[in-house]
Order: sequence, then structure tokens, then C-alpha cells
Amino acid sequence: MRHKLLFSALLITTSIACTLLSTPRSSTPPATQGSTNTAIPPLTDTAIVLASSPTSIGSEVLTATAGPLPTRTAAPTIESLKATVTADLLSCRYGPGAEYLYLYALRKTANIELIGRTDANRWVWVDGKDKCWVNAEFLDIQGDPMSLPIVYPGIAKLPVSPYYPGPSWAKATRKGENVEVYWEAVPISPGKYEDENMHQYIVEVWRCEGGLIHFETLGTNFPSITVENDQAGCNTLSHGKVFVQEKHGYGGPVEIPWPAHP
Repeated sequence: MRHKLLFSALLITTSIACTLLSTPRSSTPPATQGSTNTAIPPLTDTAIVLASSPTSIGSEVLTATAGPLPTRTAAPTIESLKATVTADLLSCRYGPGAEYLYLYALRKTANIELIGRTDANRWVWVDGKDKCWVNAEFLDIQGDPMSLPIVYPGIAKLPVSPYYPGPSWAKATRKGENVEVYWEAVPISPGKYEDENMHQYIVEVWRCEGGLIHFETLGTNFPSITVENDQAGCNTLSHGKVFVQEKHGYGGPVEIPWPAHP
């Protein structure tokens, strides 16, 4: 009987040892007490943002996630847009407004390419040997003209007059939402007028209305003008400048010391 018990115990011990030797060892470490995540994720080539809580960057919120870091991108800008003239005859001018010198005309259905715009009105810059400006209201544009780069003020320059400088000074006073502007008179000879409709002075104005800045070009033959509807409430300050205009180009400008709202 005693020999049988010893023999049974020996069989049990041998069986346990064989079982332990035949069981593969796990490469995963055992969980520690209180842990709910027992596996280590494999390494990958994807960047991982480690954060215990959301992190604010400007107006955006980044959370812990796998993948490349998100980046803020500016509104897309398109280098050029195709357009077709819809007016019977459309004036293309040296500057972005109806008061600037005339360069040439575009006939209805003419196909053109737009390469720029102003910062606050509807005029667009036409590509070509002689670049010029047209009003976007008289075009069928293949795309959003606001996606064009702003070139005025900027790389699009007015031709400089070889004969007349601009005024040496300007001043302005405010009466409510109206601003009266005065500047030094610069007389030009009758032979320097493009035609009977040309104005001797061009006043460029960026004024605030309805919380937005509007760009306007005003023409006059007198060394003064009243700018209407300049309101408070814009992030950008209203401002302006004065040019002398003659058929060969522009003199100046002189900046207008714009009066603030009370």
C-alpha cells in the first residue's frame, strides 16, 4: 500500500512538471494591482500625441490621438480665375475704380484671366501685356473672386506722373459720420486732361460701414471733398489718401490724417 501511494505521487509530480515545460511563456507582463490596461500597444510609424486632457491652441482644441499633428491652414488662395465679359463694352482702367484713367475696352464674350483683387471692393485685376482693372459685376467668373490674392494696395501700382507731384499736405475734420478732407491744390494744364470727364484729383478711402471696411475711389476737380457714412465699429481704422491725376499717371499720394470717432 505504501509503495502504491509513493508511485501515485511520483506520477502526479511528473505530470505537473511536463505541463509547465510545455506551456509557452507570454511576452505580456502581468497586470499590476488596480490596472485596467494590461497590454502594451505595438510601436508604429504614426506620430502619437500624448495628453492627459485637451490642449488649447488658439481657437482650436487638440485631443490625444494617433496620427500626424493637425495644422491650421489659411483660406485657400487661387492664383488666377477665368472670366467672360458680360457687358457690351467694358472699360479696363489703370486703377480699381471708375475714376481712374482709361486703358482699353473689352468686348462682350471676351475671355480674360483674373490675377488679383483689391482688399475691400469688387474690382479685379486682368492679366495681359497691359494689366488693368475691371468691375467684377460685369463678368461671368469661373470661381469665387474673393479667393484671388489681394494686389491693391500691394504689387499692383499706379503709373507715376512724370510732370506733377502729389499734394504736400492733407487734413480732415469730422462732422458725425461725414469726414471733410482738404489738401494742397496742384493745378494741371488743360493739355494734361485725358478727356472732359477726367477728374484732377483721386481720393482713395477705406471707410467703415455696417462693421465692414469699404474701399471707394472718389474724383474731384477741387482740393476738397466730403466722405460720407464713415461709422464706428470696424476692427480696421478708416483711412485714405489723395493723388493728383493727369493723363500720363499719378502724383503722390499724400496720406489723410483721418479723424477718429468721438
